[in-house]
Amino acid sequence: MARPTFTIGIEEEFQVIDPQTYELKSHIQEMFAEGQLRLKEEMKRELHDPVIEVGTPICADIKQARYEITRLRSEVIRLAHSNGLRIAAAGTHPFTDWADVPITPGAHYDRLVEDLQMVARANLIFGLHVHVAVEDNDARVAILGGARYFLPHVFALSVNSPFWLGHNTGWKSYRAKVFERFPRTGIPDSFSSWVDYQDYLNTLIATGCITDGKKIWWDARIHPYFPTIEYRICDIPMRVEETICLAAIFQAITYKLWKLYDRNQGWRQYRRSLIHENKWRAARFGIDGKLIDLGKKIEVPTSELMVELLEFIDDVATELGTVEEISYVHEIFRRRTGADRQLEVYERTGSLQAVVQYVIEETEAGIPVA
Repeated sequence: MARPTFTIGIEEEFQVIDPQTYELKSHIQEMFAEGQLRLKEEMKRELHDPVIEVGTPICADIKQARYEITRLRSEVIRLAHSNGLRIAAAGTHPFTDWADVPITPGAHYDRLVEDLQMVARANLIFGLHVHVAVEDNDARVAILGGARYFLPHVFALSVNSPFWLGHNTGWKSYRAKVFERFPRTGIPDSFSSWVDYQDYLNTLIATGCITDGKKIWWDARIHPYFPTIEYRICDIPMRVEETICLAAIFQAITYKLWKLYDRNQGWRQYRRSLIHENKWRAARFGIDGKLIDLGKKIEVPTSELMVELLEFIDDVATELGTVEEISYVHEIFRRRTGADRQLEVYERTGSLQAVVQYVIEETEAGIPVA
């Protein structure tokens, strides 16, 4: 079988912030018009008006992905500054009420709100999406089935949304709890083949559940238009280094599982419900809790399973040239997750405004802005 390209695409969803009040701020039309003039299709609107999504072009490797995501962050930060605004990267805003935030005008968003009502309006969250190309259809389905097991492991590194509507939720990723209200979310099912997956998809379309695969919002999915696996489980991290680390891990997992698939060895297909047990643990505790080693059927500290994951992908990381990027995992454990850092600022200052200011500073850290 021909080796997939494993090219990468990364999408980040940012908060637009009023630096006077630290609340979410609807981006003015002039700002978005200027952004689309400069970035064209690389910058997009989302359901809620104060959300800006940027997406890289197809990247041959993680080095190009780092360059592109840094360039896009730089452009968006500069654009915000020039309009008296700021950009923040966190899975939720600590205190802005979704009920006060306008919906972006447009037929697509109108239909979504009509279908899902308050569930759609309350979905004021910000994520990271990583695409990894696997051109063969059956291989893509098989790899997705195996990759499901590792989704909570990587998610635990990304948790960055402990606050919601002015409250400390007690969760490291409350974004995950908000999004699970949507239909067709969470850990995906496992499918035996491309034909099996297409039968599922066509049944949903024929029965009026969806119009196309874009309305399947699983934590990882077969993209409906591109030959990629799209990893969607993570909160948007504050720093570029964190984003690149997570993207490199997803690419390496994809490559390692392909090598097993190519040798007819595969990865065990665990029950969706069991993997979900690990997901809620990651959302609740981040890197400080325990996950279930589903093969041994025992609880294990998340840090230990992370070491096992790094050992599992070590050989392909070397082949892909991503050892340096993946090793940033150790820095995440040292500096703590975004959620932990937000909570530390709040415990020290008692101010959610100070939390937002910290997130802004971290989002801009190391980003050149002309």
